[in-house]
Amino acid sequence: MEYIDTKESLASDQDKIKSKYFLHTIYLNFYKQLTPTNVPSGKIIELGSGGGFAKDIISSLTTSDVIPGPDIDQVFSATKIPFKNNSISAYVMLDVFHHIKDPKKALSEMYRTLKPKGQIIMVEPWNSLWGHLIYKYLHHEYYNPKSIDWKVRGHGRMSDSNTALPWIVFQRDQKLFKKLFPNLKIVAIKPHTPFLYLISGGLKPIQLCPNFLYPYLKKFEELLSPINHILGMFVTIKLVKIK
Repeated sequence: MEYIDTKESLASDQDKIKSKYFLHTIYLNFYKQLTPTNVPSGKIIELGSGGGFAKDIISSLTTSDVIPGPDIDQVFSATKIPFKNNSISAYVMLDVFHHIKDPKKALSEMYRTLKPKGQIIMVEPWNSLWGHLIYKYLHHEYYNPKSIDWKVRGHGRMSDSNTALPWIVFQRDQKLFKKLFPNLKIVAIKPHTPFLYLISGGLKPIQLCPNFLYPYLKKFEELLSPINHILGMFVTIKLVKIK
């Protein structure tokens, strides 16, 4: 098992994220985008919480992962969710969907357990023109936008993935998604964050710019938002269970 798949990596990842101003601020902004609104009352579940800290923004959250660790409330897989039908208000995920080994089964489980008008909200990598170049040539995770199906090969919690999977399921194969899940409506596909994550250095020790430049670079990204369909490295996707 690779280190990134172990419970020891969870605390390590959280320390790395919180120690870097750019990365910590980016995560906080992502969590704000994941915050559900206009959902029925009830539990909000984060899938694949890992070393994150979504509760800093969504205080009522129940965290989960496939392994135990610090700040993990429940241990289960997205493909076998231990909740009753029509019992959950929302599921949120940050960089998780592209690691799920059987997305069709996971979406079926989320649909089964969501209340009517419940939501699935995720922030994921995105296969824009710029994202394609980054994920194909500069990113360590497996990337295959030509995959013929939705499956992720392997068993590693983090070490196995397909970074192109959110684009495949919700953009390339959108007609198939709508056929399989006619009562899960795609209400938002919003690409964003073309450069800030790269500048942050991710989980690596280096950060490419001093902290004081963050608000200026953030403003620059906002100015580029009209062309995020070309430049966005990440995407926020929102689904609603319509009945």
